[in-house]
Amino acid sequence: MNSEILNKIYEKIDSYEDEMVELQRQLVAIPALGPDNGGDGETKKAEFLEGWMRKEVGFDSIDHYDAPDERVSAGTRPNIAATIKGASSDRKIWVMAHIDVVPAGDLTKWDTDPFSLEVKDGKIFGRGVEDDHQGIVPPLFALKAIRELGIPLPFDIALALVSDEETSSKHGIEYLLENSDIFGKDDFIIVPDSGDPDGKTIEVAEKSILWLEIKTTGKSCHASEPDKGVNAHRAAAHLTARLDLRLAEIYNQTDELFDPPNNTFEPTKKEPNVPNINTIPGEDIFYLDMRILPGIELDDVRNTIREVAGDIETEFNVEISVNTAQSDEAAPATPPDAPVVLALSKAIKEVRNVDSEIIGIGGGTVAAFFRRLGYNAVVWSSIADVCHQPNEYQFIKNMVDDSKVLANLFLQE
Repeated sequence: MNSEILNKIYEKIDSYEDEMVELQRQLVAIPALGPDNGGDGETKKAEFLEGWMRKEVGFDSIDHYDAPDERVSAGTRPNIAATIKGASSDRKIWVMAHIDVVPAGDLTKWDTDPFSLEVKDGKIFGRGVEDDHQGIVPPLFALKAIRELGIPLPFDIALALVSDEETSSKHGIEYLLENSDIFGKDDFIIVPDSGDPDGKTIEVAEKSILWLEIKTTGKSCHASEPDKGVNAHRAAAHLTARLDLRLAEIYNQTDELFDPPNNTFEPTKKEPNVPNINTIPGEDIFYLDMRILPGIELDDVRNTIREVAGDIETEFNVEISVNTAQSDEAAPATPPDAPVVLALSKAIKEVRNVDSEIIGIGGGTVAAFFRRLGYNAVVWSSIADVCHQPNEYQFIKNMVDDSKVLANLFLQE
């Protein structure tokens, strides 16, 4: 695609800035909360989006793969695949974004109404403006510009707008992959679900995730007579410290693709044990959040933890159970030289004049669902990384620039 045509597209996208903000305003005003987050699903937002897409872009086809869910009034959770035909269907370029958002949380921590868009200092504020409207708005306006200028597409372009990303993806991309054959192994798949403010990082790999609940059982008694009990809290504290040392010693591998490049083993949540100070707890529960580099078996990590727990049981006369709260083996990485990575890197360079950085992350995004099935998916977006926080915001410029990057990518032959 020659630079004159690209510049016309970029100018057209620049002219859409106010329309982008207005679409964000309308999306923010429709809270799409799944039932696990106390809402009635994504149907109203999906219906609005579909109407906007038909009127403003004119997709050649818009198909539904809605997942049954009796917990919502519509009875289903919407999953939409919208396609614009190109000269060739040998491959599609997909952008996969999600319709649902997380709850606003503590409203006292917001400076604005989370479901009423505010514009200030080149930013827009509201729940969902970054997560994941940044995945929805830029590709729509890239396609709108291409359609309005009458520029032919070399390949088919498709948007997958799915539900349930913020909870399990069971009714979203997981359902879509299991109940359709719309994705091809040669397709480019871009998931705008993470990124950086400069829009230069392309994520191609994730670590494994292992969350464990560790319960220590001793015997409760009055704190003034500790010999009559067994202090579960003390034993658990020793276990935490010992695991900290042993796990770091055994699993000391590094991979510079990731940041941080090492395995991480973090004690996080802790359940209350006793309500008063002068009672020795007979039970203690804490959790470990571990992000493990690909290639390390999670069962091996579990066995190491169980071995250390056995030593603590003997030493402190307690019982320790280790239960899995979440376990996700790392999906195969997308090769850094995969065609989708090279094409996206080229688009970033031409639009933003920066060299892309190929990275891995601690996990996890829905790109893993694609990678486990052999699809080369990448995660890319320009975000301030304030997802799920009060006063969530997005830079207006990043919406515009991401739209230009995607337009460039869509037109590569």
